[in-house]
Amino acid sequence: MSMQSYWMTIDDNGSTIELRDSPTPQPGPGQLLVRMRAASLNRGEFVAGHGLHGKPGTWKAIGGEGSGEVVAVGEGVTGWKPGDEVMGRCAGAFSEYAVMEAAEAIAKPESLSWEEAASIPLTFLVAFDMLVLQGKLKAGEWLLINGVSSGVGVASLQLGKVLGANVIGTSGSAAKLEALKPLGLDVAIATRHPVFAAKVMEATQQHGADLVINAVGGSVFAENIRCMAFEGRLATVGYVDGVLHADLDLEALHAKRLAVFGVSNKLRTKQQRSASIPRFVEEVMPHFASGRIKPQLDQVVEFGQLVEAKRRMEEGAHTGKIALRIQA
Repeated sequence: MSMQSYWMTIDDNGSTIELRDSPTPQPGPGQLLVRMRAASLNRGEFVAGHGLHGKPGTWKAIGGEGSGEVVAVGEGVTGWKPGDEVMGRCAGAFSEYAVMEAAEAIAKPESLSWEEAASIPLTFLVAFDMLVLQGKLKAGEWLLINGVSSGVGVASLQLGKVLGANVIGTSGSAAKLEALKPLGLDVAIATRHPVFAAKVMEATQQHGADLVINAVGGSVFAENIRCMAFEGRLATVGYVDGVLHADLDLEALHAKRLAVFGVSNKLRTKQQRSASIPRFVEEVMPHFASGRIKPQLDQVVEFGQLVEAKRRMEEGAHTGKIALRIQA
């Protein structure tokens, strides 16, 4: 049986995307075959520098997260059966069918649409990693998010508010910042340049940011260090600015006892990637079921419009996530 799926190659001339007829995959041990209903876009999967693709010129099925119905289970799978509605991270999610590791699967709340569910797994698990597992964010602390209108930025804002943090967000668009205020954005800093430290220090009464989420890259790294609090933590989750090197103020790192860490699944094993799923399900998923956290969809596009959706994302025209409706 064949299906349609999106493939992409990256070379010196940029990226090329094709919608192809492909064989329907079969689940291996510990895996689920999912009839995909929706998937969502993430900037990193289209960037060669993030290392998510093979050698230049090679083709790869794309898409990193989605939602759908289980149609078959692999050997050794327990707890899931055909007909179950799931969401999760999975390779090749921009397809009519995709294989998902059973350990990555999360039950879809009935209150969420397929598109809303598809926008949760990757971004919110990344936010959970940054804010909770590594960032140790506490109620009352100050959370600074660079590029707060991105998918990961909005997820971090929403999770930060649930955890009781005060949230500062930066963006080049004042309109996007205004749109995020109903989600609890406490301090909005509109700037397209790395000149926000003074405003962060003023907003925090010279305390500084306890946790910084850098989804922008090296261009804002030094400015983040300037406005961090004593024993502050800095998470680097992306570099959409393309700047991969930055100055590090060792005096500030030393005196303020700062911690700097990266957030990526690139080198992790399957077991390492899925280790946080049970805790995420227990601590975060109830907020989606209750409506306290509602996925923020910028746009839902049809299956054949991936290239146009990618262009909108790369132009920075979106606030929140862009979802791909695969099957009604």
